[in-house]
Amino acid sequence: MKKYTRQRLILDLIEENIIQTQEELSDYLKDNGVRATQATISRDIKELRISKVQTSDGDYRYAIIDTVHDSLNERLEKIFRSAVLSIKRNEDLIIVKTISNTATVCGLAITNAKLKGITGIITGNDTIFIAVDDKTQIDSIIDSIKSIVK
Repeated sequence: MKKYTRQRLILDLIEENIIQTQEELSDYLKDNGVRATQATISRDIKELRISKVQTSDGDYRYAIIDTVHDSLNERLEKIFRSAVLSIKRNEDLIIVKTISNTATVCGLAITNAKLKGITGIITGNDTIFIAVDDKTQIDSIIDSIKSIVK
């Protein structure tokens, strides 16, 4: 797994779970199919500027400093805005065309936007295929994706 993808997963895990130790974080990563050494996790925590904060019951847990999380999303959205060439639909899918070698990063931008109604995303070199839960919602999902470009 690439460093960026692992770090994106770490941010998501910390945002969605109460994680108090690197060992717990390592267990969550393993549950998601990622094997990482304690040294790698420690470096990721430092690079992502993840901090331990005290909870109301006196325990400590990892927390994301908003500026780091926002910074990653802002970079993805900037790449998305400059790389997307078209957003279209066919019968059942949304098809996003990008400049060469940017579909994966643009797919991450769509994933991080956490748009409702998206079942899955498959990326290639310059094309993203997006499956939706309900075909009748394709146009509103396209509008949501286009809002990232603006």
